[in-house]
Amino acid sequence: MADIDTSNVFSQLGLTKAQEIDSKSNDELGQTEFLELMTTQLQYQDPLEPMENGEFLSQMAQFGTVSGINDLNTNFNTMSASFQSNQALQASTLVGRRVMVPAETAYLNANDPVNGAVELNQAATNVSLLIKDRSGQLVDRLELGRQQTGLVNFEWDGMDSNGDRLASGEYHLSAELQHGTSTSAGVTYSVVDVESVTLGVGGQGLTLTTTGLGDIDMSQVRKIF
Repeated sequence: MADIDTSNVFSQLGLTKAQEIDSKSNDELGQTEFLELMTTQLQYQDPLEPMENGEFLSQMAQFGTVSGINDLNTNFNTMSASFQSNQALQASTLVGRRVMVPAETAYLNANDPVNGAVELNQAATNVSLLIKDRSGQLVDRLELGRQQTGLVNFEWDGMDSNGDRLASGEYHLSAELQHGTSTSAGVTYSVVDVESVTLGVGGQGLTLTTTGLGDIDMSQVRKIF
């Protein structure tokens, strides 16, 4: 069998050695390069010990698997980027809207009332909403009466029990649920304005920046108005 000048194989086939390929700086092997190398391998194999069909098919299958994974990763990254863009676009529509979130704090603006809700896991013979200032002083009490299971909406006009308008700022909310002779606490919700929306790293999760309550995770939102 004639001697083979392996140092000149690449140039005879019109190929360039890996270190000379600028576009493959990360030493990636594309489908074209793989097929060319396989052709070269078959052309210069020892005729006395030819490559087994099984070995050849195994190499092709391995490359096909790797190529398929790379294509899948590319498609996944494209889909992920599209999802993030769509999520960001949807999130931007929340700015300027109002959302209801679980909170024990409500923010009273200069002229607007405070809206919210109390959640009941079971019917109550009476529901009372207690509103306190930052010092813990009770400033008003709303009697919401008999209520069934679910959300019970309320609106506080921002005035104390004497009918005087209170200063803007944060107020504490709590609910007392009467069940016959027993009393339990209810979960309170506050309706707040969305000032901005932040998209999490890698498109994971949305954080809403709200008036008065600060940052709220999107998963906490019960209602959007």
